[in-house]
Amino acid sequence: MWYKDRQVFSDTQWHRIAELLHGKSTEKGGWAVDNRRFVEVVLYLARTGCPWRDLPKELGTWYSVYVRFALWETSGVWHCVAEPLEGDADLRELFIDA
Repeated sequence: MWYKDRQVFSDTQWHRIAELLHGKSTEKGGWAVDNRRFVEVVLYLARTGCPWRDLPKELGTWYSVYVRFALWETSGVWHCVAEPLEGDADLRELFIDA
């Protein structure tokens, strides 16, 4: 997978937030097949300053990524994710900048 070499989250950090995200295997529906990949793509956009429309195709369809990002923003998912990670200095800078 593309993000294994460039991922931002350690496995420990990921396990702290995984259950806070929509589309878990325990929920009805299948629109969130790989939450970790999606979150890493969003962090890639924040880290690089890449415009949505310039998202590399191997990272997904820019519009689908944007719509999912916006849904999570509207429903408060990003705020819930930020709380357990706020003490991690490397991620604090990314969230403040993003």
